Amino acid sequence: MSTDPFDAYARLEAGGRHVRYVRLAALRDRLATPLERLPVTVKILLENVLRHCGTAPFTERDVLTLAAWAPGQSDGGEVPFLPARVLLQDFTGVPAVVDLAAMRSAMARLGGDPERINPLMPTDLVIDHSVQVDMFGSAYAFMYNVQKEYERNRERYALLRWAQQAFRNFRVVPPGTGIVHQVNLEYLASVVATREDDGEVLAFPDTLVGTDSHTTMVNGLGVLGWGVGGIEAEAAMLGQPLYLLRPAVVGLQLVGTPPEGVTATDLVLTVTQLLRRVGVVDKFVEFFGASVKHLSLPDRATIANMSPEFGATATLFPIDAETLRYLTMTGRSPAHVALVEQYAKAQGLWRDDATPDPVFDQVVTLDLATLEPSVAGPRRPQDRVPLAQVPASFKAAFAERLAASAPGGGVAVAERRRVVPVKVGDREATLTDGSVVIAAITSCTNTSNPAVMLGAGLLARKAVERGLATPPTVKTSLAPGSAVVTAYLERAGLLRYLEALGFHLVGYGCTTCIGNSGPLPEPIAQAVAAHDLVVAAVLSGNRNFEGRIHPQVRAAYLASPPLVVAYALAGTVDVDLTRDPLGRDRDGRPVYLRDLWPSTHEIQETMAQAVRPELFIERYRDVFTGDDTWRTLPVPTGALYAWDPTSTYVQEPPFFVDLRLEPAPPADITGARVLAWLGDSITTDHISPAGSIPAESPAGRYLLDRGVPKAEFNSYGARRGNHEVMIRGTFANIRLRNRLAGGREGGWTTHIPSGELMTIYDAAVRYRQEGTPLLVIAGKEYGAGSSRDWAAKGPMLLGVRATLAESYERIHRSNLVGMGVLPLQFEPGQNADSLGLSGHERYDIVGLAAGLAPGQRVTVHAHGDGRVVTFRAIVRIDSPMEVEYYRHGGVLPMVLRRLLADTGAR
Repeated sequence: MSTDPFDAYARLEAGGRHVRYVRLAALRDRLATPLERLPVTVKILLENVLRHCGTAPFTERDVLTLAAWAPGQSDGGEVPFLPARVLLQDFTGVPAVVDLAAMRSAMARLGGDPERINPLMPTDLVIDHSVQVDMFGSAYAFMYNVQKEYERNRERYALLRWAQQAFRNFRVVPPGTGIVHQVNLEYLASVVATREDDGEVLAFPDTLVGTDSHTTMVNGLGVLGWGVGGIEAEAAMLGQPLYLLRPAVVGLQLVGTPPEGVTATDLVLTVTQLLRRVGVVDKFVEFFGASVKHLSLPDRATIANMSPEFGATATLFPIDAETLRYLTMTGRSPAHVALVEQYAKAQGLWRDDATPDPVFDQVVTLDLATLEPSVAGPRRPQDRVPLAQVPASFKAAFAERLAASAPGGGVAVAERRRVVPVKVGDREATLTDGSVVIAAITSCTNTSNPAVMLGAGLLARKAVERGLATPPTVKTSLAPGSAVVTAYLERAGLLRYLEALGFHLVGYGCTTCIGNSGPLPEPIAQAVAAHDLVVAAVLSGNRNFEGRIHPQVRAAYLASPPLVVAYALAGTVDVDLTRDPLGRDRDGRPVYLRDLWPSTHEIQETMAQAVRPELFIERYRDVFTGDDTWRTLPVPTGALYAWDPTSTYVQEPPFFVDLRLEPAPPADITGARVLAWLGDSITTDHISPAGSIPAESPAGRYLLDRGVPKAEFNSYGARRGNHEVMIRGTFANIRLRNRLAGGREGGWTTHIPSGELMTIYDAAVRYRQEGTPLLVIAGKEYGAGSSRDWAAKGPMLLGVRATLAESYERIHRSNLVGMGVLPLQFEPGQNADSLGLSGHERYDIVGLAAGLAPGQRVTVHAHGDGRVVTFRAIVRIDSPMEVEYYRHGGVLPMVLRRLLADTGAR
């Protein structure tokens, strides 16, 4: 139990029992803290440091720092934060488990107790990223895809079964259950957590960090949590707090009433575009205003889910009556719902119309009356496009490619049209630029929301009743976030209509949104390749970065589930759904989107009938049990994982090989060469291995050399437990544009000084043999996208010692530091072009050996062509604790050294 220097512990009666809690009002009494006007985000962080105060490393100074929060402060120092729990998904969770297993092996080699390496924070891992859409459009699709998932991932799943029995405080939700964020929202999240403490029940806010950037989805429930790199998550699992700078909180005020016909997707795309323009990277967003009441909790979760897309750390909705309603609807007990209400009100975390508006660093206002039907794309989630403008956005985005490939010289691009006949099975159809070849109801963002899912079912019913059908050129799929979704679709009598249009259940997982869309039907794939068609995907996801959805699909639009169905019917994105028909009915009459679109009343009436608490209670009763296949998997035993040197899925990583008990001091980086010179908005999808593994790639050659046939390659994500595969796939995205690759797209670079063009992996191997450290140069927003630890691990293992960019996304910058890679930032107004760099220079980074401090400047000398370009760069190590991470070569070596020191190992 923590000490109580502020005399803050008190008791509360709630839900029929007495609980202890840390009373925030004690700070108002003693320090005159203006609690009523603090953002709820700050209050939750303040409770965290107050509750842990007196337990190292939490100090009274940390409490005073947060208690003194006021808008507009430029710097308030850093404070520790220890989340109540950690959440993993399997793509990022498997390497976390591999790292912990490797730490146990290293601990044993160095004479320590391997069982000291054990999660101290409750940790849940949900297997949801491994299912692929191999079969679709069939009632057997779900069974087939799950079977293939087990076949591909048996070694990974055996590792997770071992971890389940080897580690304490570690639970696994098996395959075929749901998407991690929806399982979190519907079941795992408590809003107010409790634990036994000195013989009493202690109540405190449910908080978490997760290894997926969309962990923020649970913010819609009033739970503060966000995505971190796997490295940070592992440290948190081991009881190491995260360190935050003074939180900057942006208040988003909602006013007005949304018009009829708009969806939560339209709202979230508007919010994403708005906040991208405002600039909220590294900031917290908090919703307030009387019009918040117009948003259901799934609507709020949809918005919070997209926090990474607009760059915020988290996007919190305070606890209110809607929170309680949702907890009740999803089967939480009445006693627990009462505890949430009473605790939130006692702590000032509750919001209603009588609550004073908090003060914020910045206030942004959104009028819900301005919402309109929208999609986002064709390449980025922040690029919102009103429905009527989708054809123009498609043509503008691919104008050069369309002009180059279209027949009829001198004719306007918009008037040219290549039509390619195809035969799929026994059905004949045509493909052209803009044809929809993937239509996927998928991803955590929208499939957690009954309104849009039932809306899709209602639209499908009306379409089937009018005699409409989906063209055979469209690969359709339904991958809900949990089994509850199919249960209420069945209960409403709507699932059969979705199936009639080809939207059969393919799995409960992320599928298309993370690139697990599976192969296109062979006739489609051949036609696209042979004619270089610019085809499209429409998905209800949150990510549409180029090359992510499918390697042959250049355009991708994010849309609500009803619009996914609509575009599947239309078969093209080159259509104005506000004016053009989707198709023709049995009598040849045009059918328009407005004819099929369900009203708000229809959706609400259907929801009231179909969505009931018993569905949630039933589906989550045995959530950790799994099916027969999971239960009968062989389970390795023992405290140490038995590494199999022949495995192509799981290998012991080299992070702790030759680990010394004391780290070497930071040194200047001299003689570095540029491995890749990249542009703006380089995402972790460009850096981290993702999607399918080409046979001709370095990773493909590695697998073929070890007897793995191409049909069994699986995906990069599934092989994240094998560093040999992952380093070969780092920077291997087929859409990567490296200015040192001679105009060639993909994972290519020029080795300097030889001038040879080769893969980035092969160049890195040669540089390592030559003893040359490596540098990556990039533009703005380097590392945007998912919280992929391999986007930092891969470059580090390739030999990248530093990155030099105009700006960074929050999670990736943190991950680089956590792996011992130095993130440098150009000074304002400068970049590689303005400094006259070519990327062929030899670089010295000077100033590290003299000592390292957050935000310091270093000097960079670029030697090349008989001249030296000298400039200053900002060290983006942002806190004293990150200095320690970098000094140790990463956070995990630091934790391991400290644990070894505690055991007296030598």
